[in-house]
Amino acid sequence: MLNKKDYQFMRKELEKFDKDREIIIKRSRDILKDSKRAIYSVHREDLKEAANLIKKAESEISKLKAIIKKNPLLDSVHAFNAGLQEYAEAACYFGFVKNKKIPTKKQLKIGAEDYLMGICDLTGELGRRAVNLSVKKKYNEVLKIRELVDDIYGEFLKFNLRNSELRKKSDSIKWNLKKIEDIVYDLKTKGLLK
Repeated sequence: MLNKKDYQFMRKELEKFDKDREIIIKRSRDILKDSKRAIYSVHREDLKEAANLIKKAESEISKLKAIIKKNPLLDSVHAFNAGLQEYAEAACYFGFVKNKKIPTKKQLKIGAEDYLMGICDLTGELGRRAVNLSVKKKYNEVLKIRELVDDIYGEFLKFNLRNSELRKKSDSIKWNLKKIEDIVYDLKTKGLLK
């Protein structure tokens, strides 16, 4: 009447899923932690350390993608998405500071939503950098950051994001842009910018 071997197979399948899910959650935390440390290293101008941490995160991402490829249901583990978003933020911040260029989604080999969520958070780090640069009297670099965040904001306005998590997070771009514009305004009123 009942195929008990089928149930045995399903138990093993679910056990394997749970085991792989736990691996993804744990390693995603490592990706998140390394990415945060990379951002902190960039703020401290330790680009060598940041590069090492980003490479470490990339290596973990590759390993986890291989596990997910074998079981696409694991793609729904939100911890992995959080790690990818933090990685995108770190890699883009590093790219901007080191090369004056933001890596593309394709270069980072991640999905559009994770990439865009990382870009939203990037604007906050750029605001923090603008404050630090104005203290160091590097005013032209502050202007470049304002221009970049303004460009990012303009691109996000072209999306139809509806009421998703990405739409909610994208609101931060507008506020980060305003903070940077306030810094620029303050510098201009003090005669520090032409």
